[in-house]
Amino acid sequence: MASKEDRRITDVGTLKAFAHPLRANLYRLLCVEGVATASQLAEHVDEAVSLVSYHLRKLAEHGLIEEAEPQTGDGRERWWQPASGGVTIRGEDFRGEPAKAAAHLAATRLFHDQRADRYRRYLDERPTWSPEWNTASVDSEAWMRLTPAELTELKQELVSLLRRYDEQGRAAEAAGETEGREHVALYMYGFPFRV
Repeated sequence: MASKEDRRITDVGTLKAFAHPLRANLYRLLCVEGVATASQLAEHVDEAVSLVSYHLRKLAEHGLIEEAEPQTGDGRERWWQPASGGVTIRGEDFRGEPAKAAAHLAATRLFHDQRADRYRRYLDERPTWSPEWNTASVDSEAWMRLTPAELTELKQELVSLLRRYDEQGRAAEAAGETEGREHVALYMYGFPFRV
C-alpha cells in the first residue's frame, strides 16, 4: 500500500534512477493517473511498451513505485502506482562530494527543463482552453528581501496550502464532483540572487 508521505531521496543511485527523462515523466504520469499499466503509460509517452516496462521496473527497484491492485480481471496486466505521496530531493543531502553534487545539479536541471517544457506546451495550447481556464491560470513573479528563515517559513506555508487544495480537489472528485475539473500543475521557485 502506498504511503501518503513524501519519499525523501538521499542516495545518488536512486536520484540517478529517478532523474532519467523518461522515468521522471512516467513517475509524474503515475502521480496524475494514480494507477496505470505500462501499456497505458506507453500511449502517453509515445514509447514501446517493452521500454516503458523496463523503466517502470527500474523505478520499482528503487522503491519509487510499486505494483498496485489489478483494476481489471485481466491477470496479464501489471498495474503500477507511486509508492509514496511524492518525492523530496534536497540539495543538502548531496553536498560534500563533487560526484553527488553534480548528480543533484543534473537532476535539478532536468526537472526544471521538463517543467518549462510543460508550461511552454500550455502556452502553445492556450487558445484551446476556455476563457475561464485562461483567466484562472497564473504566471507571476515576486521580488522580496528575505532571510533564509523567512524563505523557509514561506515555503512551508505554500506547501501546506498546496496540499490543502490538492486534498480538497481529490475528495471532491472521489465524491463524484468531476465537472470542470482538470489536472493543474503549479511550479514554484524561491531562490536568492544578487544584482
